[in-house]
Amino acid sequence: MKCFCEHCNVMADYDVVKKTELFPVYGEQVEIQASVAVCKNCGTELFNEELDSKNLLMAQNLYRKKHKLLTAKQIIEIREQYGLSQRAFAKLLDWGDKTIRRYEAGSVQSRAHNSLLLFLQHPQNMNEFLKQNEIMLDENQLKNLKQRIALLNNDNSDDFDYGYISTLFPAELSLDNGYKEFDFDKFASCVLYFIDKLPELLIVKLNKLLNYTDMLFFKQNGVSLTGTRYVHLPYGPVPDQYSILYGMLEKRGIVVSEFEQLENGYEKHVLKAGKSTIESMLTPQELAVLDEVLKKFALFGSKQIADYSHNERGYKETKQGDIISYAYAEFIEW
Repeated sequence: MKCFCEHCNVMADYDVVKKTELFPVYGEQVEIQASVAVCKNCGTELFNEELDSKNLLMAQNLYRKKHKLLTAKQIIEIREQYGLSQRAFAKLLDWGDKTIRRYEAGSVQSRAHNSLLLFLQHPQNMNEFLKQNEIMLDENQLKNLKQRIALLNNDNSDDFDYGYISTLFPAELSLDNGYKEFDFDKFASCVLYFIDKLPELLIVKLNKLLNYTDMLFFKQNGVSLTGTRYVHLPYGPVPDQYSILYGMLEKRGIVVSEFEQLENGYEKHVLKAGKSTIESMLTPQELAVLDEVLKKFALFGSKQIADYSHNERGYKETKQGDIISYAYAEFIEW
């Protein structure tokens, strides 16, 4: 396949090279390693519609990842779980047909639309939304949708949190999650392990213990233990969306939060075991790493372990809000 080269004024053969480029997405410049066609004769960059489309899609996906927006595939899955066509779904949401088609083809949705889609992902929420908007559908569409919601509510009542979690964390494997899809049960098991071993465990210290556990396990095995992503925050690395994850554990009765207002104005946040119990999902190999992390940091206070984590290369070379790649696991001080 050839492209037209304006410099050579002929249809020319080309090579595909990688080049750092900025693509505008919703007014934000997104940097990608773009694939660019280069004329074999003169080295001029050529217009290639197929490559440009792939580059744009890559930039859009990076933007989605950064802003935690649903992917096109996830939007399709939300619509299809209710058995709705693009036209019927657009009608229910009072959006244009072209809007749904564009989103499912890869265009980035607005944050307002993304929030509504996230809300409607769960059948319980769709049921409430439908009560206020059923006039948007014809009689047959309404009947079919109500039947589908009833079936989904019966089948998925225990999976509500897991469905929500899937929207927060990407399924694709990368160095951000240690080449492992996020495993809520493993995460919960690690939390309970440290709570059991360390009474009066503060959230600040727990976040660092979890980070070191995943990083050390990755360093030893080439894959993370829980699939958790860790974010650079002022008190050191913390699990991505940790407040939501702990909230889910508390909702299930697995942990209990206790707060104490200190004289200096700060709030002391302690996690303790709740009344509900879960079966540990940890293997002997995983428990060995947890034991190793506990042995090293058992006597560290929250400030001490936070300060210690600040000296890690992965923390020093990232900025606030950045994901700390598991590529830094090989440099952890151990």
